[in-house]
Amino acid sequence: MSLLHGVGIGWRDELAGFVDRRQGLGFVEVVAERFHDGAALPAGLARLRERGVPVVPHGVRLSLGSASEPDPGRVGHLAGLAGRLGSPLVSEHVAFVRGGGLEAGHLLPVPRTRDALDVLVRNVRLAQAELPVPLALEHVAALLEWPAPELDEAAFLTGLLERTGAWLLLDVANLYANAHNHGGDPLAVLDALPLERVAYVHVAGGVERDGLYHDTHAHPTPPPVLGLVAELCARFTGGPPRRLPPGPPRRDPPGVMLERDDAYPPEPELAAELDAIAAAVHAGPAARP
Repeated sequence: MSLLHGVGIGWRDELAGFVDRRQGLGFVEVVAERFHDGAALPAGLARLRERGVPVVPHGVRLSLGSASEPDPGRVGHLAGLAGRLGSPLVSEHVAFVRGGGLEAGHLLPVPRTRDALDVLVRNVRLAQAELPVPLALEHVAALLEWPAPELDEAAFLTGLLERTGAWLLLDVANLYANAHNHGGDPLAVLDALPLERVAYVHVAGGVERDGLYHDTHAHPTPPPVLGLVAELCARFTGGPPRRLPPGPPRRDPPGVMLERDDAYPPEPELAAELDAIAAAVHAGPAARP
């Protein structure tokens, strides 16, 4: 069972008014590092909670893929924010952002080696021990691949989830970006992942430049990414449940949310994009390209 359902959106200061007025939201996600311990939360988030809309803290700074252990202060901040928001879960990235005292300023991909997997497992378990709610892990969009990978992306993520019991934050835009930039079939990756561990789903827009697809979060969601949303949800509602546990053939699809971090469009365009995502969620197998 997925932990979140419906169509959601990433809460940003610039979108606070739109989110406040938008009815029928399944959930929202907030960037954990945007909030400081002890500071008052925006009134809009309190109103969302009063409406019964789940609010999920999404971390970007734990650097779970670093050789060093997670900073207890950062883990404590994520845990405290989950408590303040009454969140059903928190999420972070399968990535590293620092090493040797240097800050990268970006979510960098982890080498897909067994040694790197061991480090990730250790760090995820350390974080889980301090968190009051389940942890979902998001794979990142990568413009480069580390040389000599020992595992493909699906096997790497599956091993991480199996060894930690964590959930998967499945980003279909990242899935599309990685397949575009490094080759491979995104549907094959989708079918190789443990879909029963999907907590919720990210969708975002991007743009192709010089043959590479950049996951910008500043452009409309392209049709191929919406198509992947339909493919994913079809596997829950009527498609081939290859990696789902035995049970009834129809299941509720996971929650799907839009990430927008720049070049915010007018509200009618943003509403239309959320409606298009909702249509893809419920499109079913017949909508596949």
